[in-house]
Amino acid sequence: MRAGGHRGLGEVIGLIAVIAGLAIAQLVAALRNGLNNPIVSLGNRIIDHVPAAVKKFAIKTFGVNDKTALVFSILVVVLILAMLIGRISASGNQRLAYGLVTTLIAIAGAAALFDAGASLLSLLPSLAAGATAILILHWFSLKRAGVSHDQDGLSRRELFKAFTLIGVGTVAAAGVSKFLGDRASVQLQRLNIALPRPLKFLPPPPADPAATVPGLSTLFTPNSHFYRIDTALTVPNISIDTWRLRIDGMVKKPREFTYSELSQRPVFELDDTISCVSNEVGGYLVGNARWLGIRLDDLIKEVGPSAKADQIMGYSSDGFSAGFPLAALDGRDAMIAFGMNGEPLPLNHGYPARIIVPGLYGYVSATKWLTRIELTRFDLKQGYWVPRGWSALAPIKTQSRIDTPRSGTSVKAGNVAIAGVAWAPTRGISRVEVRVGNGQSAQWREATLGPELAKTTWRQWWINWEAKPGATEISVRATDGTGALQSSTITPPDPNGAQGWHTISVNVS
Repeated sequence: MRAGGHRGLGEVIGLIAVIAGLAIAQLVAALRNGLNNPIVSLGNRIIDHVPAAVKKFAIKTFGVNDKTALVFSILVVVLILAMLIGRISASGNQRLAYGLVTTLIAIAGAAALFDAGASLLSLLPSLAAGATAILILHWFSLKRAGVSHDQDGLSRRELFKAFTLIGVGTVAAAGVSKFLGDRASVQLQRLNIALPRPLKFLPPPPADPAATVPGLSTLFTPNSHFYRIDTALTVPNISIDTWRLRIDGMVKKPREFTYSELSQRPVFELDDTISCVSNEVGGYLVGNARWLGIRLDDLIKEVGPSAKADQIMGYSSDGFSAGFPLAALDGRDAMIAFGMNGEPLPLNHGYPARIIVPGLYGYVSATKWLTRIELTRFDLKQGYWVPRGWSALAPIKTQSRIDTPRSGTSVKAGNVAIAGVAWAPTRGISRVEVRVGNGQSAQWREATLGPELAKTTWRQWWINWEAKPGATEISVRATDGTGALQSSTITPPDPNGAQGWHTISVNVS
């Protein structure tokens, strides 16, 4: 066979060996809760150690798809290396090929040992991947050398049979791991949970203006459309049968609770808008939901916080941490949430329990997949994002957004609805104004405000505009419930949230 043919075949064999290894690794990871496949472990370590500027770029560029982009990037690198390994193997240098596979597995194994709750068993998926890849490379090398039982080398028929057999095995391993993963994901358990009933329900939501204003955000953000920004590459699968919440640290009486114990306490409903600190002006990393849970301040009082404690630190099952001031338990209805928009927390949003603190950005407060709460001090500990350049204190800034029309689009002349949402959790929104026209000479007009569910939620707004042909700018600004006008100064999200008036350009034809 030509040298080029050997290289091409080697690259294919390398890809097959590594892909089969990853499928077996996923199967092994699915057999035991808490194990991750090598790609996830590598991704976790990248998330932990990549410079803050890179993370900001990823969130700004990919938004809620940042984790998908990371996994895809890792896979591309791994598959390129797989092709290189296959080419080296095809050239007859088996020792170097096996050495490269071993090096990759050593890196992945080391990464796995730093996963949350890791043990020596965390090495198993990586070891399984490496063993599978080496066995396949070795088998093909024997066949090419004519060391098989018929001594005729690797014929096209045998090559086809081998590829088919390995392919079927790989698909079967992936399918079984998917089945086991679905079963272990406790999705069925979640679906069978009956949420506790609050002593007093909030009033039913009013008619949603979004039903009559196309393009306007709905009063409540559907769970399936709610933004997700966190550090978890894979969603934790946590059974309520084994889940525990421990509260300790600078407290007099540390305690541990089961899901049943917490869900049997008095629960209440909370309408609250939460926002990601990475949200750009006019961005969509914000959502409004009706949450169900128990009062966090009651739990904290029961454990008796030390007079020296000034921070509440929440810990996720994946190792994430977020801390906020103890003083934020000031009656603003901070909660440990079990429900979201009338159903148990979705797995993506923190099942079985998460923290919600109205008025604070999620990176300091909204710990998902909650397993521990620690009473501590700001001068002793910092949450995950603070050492990476973000502020320790993170009140949500007043913001407003134009939902419709979209920037850069064209609209027909005549009556056009301009609409959007504005939020200033805990302060509320008292006024929204819209300016149509280029330059400072354009006049501000007061918009109609939608229903106010609570001071903690966003408010929809809209205004009718008699559009005339030509290009124009549209800006929006909001005034919060204290009478403070939203800042016009443009600042980026870091270190404590973006600000500035949302301005778009549209063309009227």
